[in-house]
Amino acid sequence: MIDILVLAVLRNGPAHGYELKRRVERPTLRPLSNNSLYPLLRRFEESGAVTKEVQTTEGRPARNTYAITAQGHVLFHQLITTLAPDQAARDEDFLVRVGFFAEMSADERAGLLAARDAALDVLMERATALLGQVQDPAGWRHRSMGYLLDRLARDRAFVAELREAAALDAGAS
Repeated sequence: MIDILVLAVLRNGPAHGYELKRRVERPTLRPLSNNSLYPLLRRFEESGAVTKEVQTTEGRPARNTYAITAQGHVLFHQLITTLAPDQAARDEDFLVRVGFFAEMSADERAGLLAARDAALDVLMERATALLGQVQDPAGWRHRSMGYLLDRLARDRAFVAELREAAALDAGAS
């Protein structure tokens, strides 16, 4: 998921590491750490998805500036249109991809929505089974599991809304 966000920022032009950290906006609002960013940039560079240029300015330390390549653009599209089952179960992984629906075909959107639906089915089955096993005289576990089921139902409704919006968008094209 961080891969997608970093490449998305680089599509707007070259950037150095600090600037990337500042410009990567995550749906969870958690900050991006150097321990995540720099190994990722190194992997991107090794795979040919980005290039690195060392910029020197008199009186200042050298800094690396990263730019996306044609191969990086292809990788970006592959990443936004692919959603493995474990990713589909994670809100942030799903929401990042929804943010790029305008850059996908109708079939690609449908595939992501189907993957999210399937993941929500699994999560709802697990939560329902756990709720059935709860022996909780004070009711705290029951409340928390009930909240989880409510949230999953809202997530399912959100996917249905996205499916309708995607159908309208495809009809307008």
